[in-house]
Amino acid sequence: MAHPKKRQSSSRQGKRRAHDHAKTPTLALCSNCGAWHVYHTVCNDCGYYRGKLAIEKEAIA
Repeated sequence: MAHPKKRQSSSRQGKRRAHDHAKTPTLALCSNCGAWHVYHTVCNDCGYYRGKLAIEKEAIA
């Protein structure tokens, strides 16, 4: 198994980890109801995806 000869400095480690942060998901407007939802996913409010019904949502009343 490979073993490093020298210790990696904390600044070099920080440079490597600089891009590991969590990114905010891209949001899109639903074409059916106008609500915001995560891109490339079914709308949570109406159950539509790309203009077609994907999931039947129950009426809340």
